[in-house]
Amino acid sequence: MSAHQHLEPDACGAYRERGYHFPLRGLSADEATSSREKFLAYWKVNEASLQALQPRARVAYLLDTHLFLRWVHEIVVDPRVLDAVESVLGPDILAWSSQWFVKLPRDSSYVSWHQDATYWGLTPPSVTTAWLALSPSTVQNGCLRVIPGSHHGALLPQRETYAASNMLSRGQEIAVDVDESRAVDLVLSPGQFSLHHVGIIHGSSPNESAEPRIGLAVRYISPDVVQHGAARDLAVLARGHDPFGHFDLVVPPQRDLPYGTSELHAEALARKRRNLA
Repeated sequence: MSAHQHLEPDACGAYRERGYHFPLRGLSADEATSSREKFLAYWKVNEASLQALQPRARVAYLLDTHLFLRWVHEIVVDPRVLDAVESVLGPDILAWSSQWFVKLPRDSSYVSWHQDATYWGLTPPSVTTAWLALSPSTVQNGCLRVIPGSHHGALLPQRETYAASNMLSRGQEIAVDVDESRAVDLVLSPGQFSLHHVGIIHGSSPNESAEPRIGLAVRYISPDVVQHGAARDLAVLARGHDPFGHFDLVVPPQRDLPYGTSELHAEALARKRRNLA
């Protein structure tokens, strides 16, 4: 385990101005390889079901797996990740959600330009996503792309396309032109991660390479954040304290469970469906 790696003041200032910061080291290269092998084993067990679904319909298998896979939970609460998150959110941190983004070799799947703040219903916007690469995340295989500074100002209108190859649940995309010439590619090596603000415009392109691109996005919030929805959402207390009680805090799994056997995971998905519908 490495020493504390909080962001320097200049890096915090750059994050607030640009809406993102990278690269940061979360796992060692060997740890990333081990975690990637664990994910691929999980994928293989469920491959028949996953392959039968469109990319956007796979979300149940890829969302909030930290609630039933112990090894994913350990990534979510890894101090090396939380130190950086603490630098932008403060010492009290809730893990609100996690989601795998997987692009197989020559995969046409993509993520359209969008802003998470438009449909997550979380206020104030004290929300950051740590996007952790378990494989190389490159321009060729469709790394995360962001539009610097786009988290400032009003949110842009979005439309729901339900496009077959769109990895987002409703194929949501910004309904006005995005100046892609300003986009920054967040290229990461295995074990590195980036942070991006809930309001930043971001997306990613298809995987044109012969290698898979595997990444875990973890959405962290400060406890003062409120979920505006029909249900009280679940969260894990990742660090510090929760003096507000806006979320139902859950106990992390003590061992890995097969997909579909965790009542906690099923409840988390049901509440998110109610809140994000």
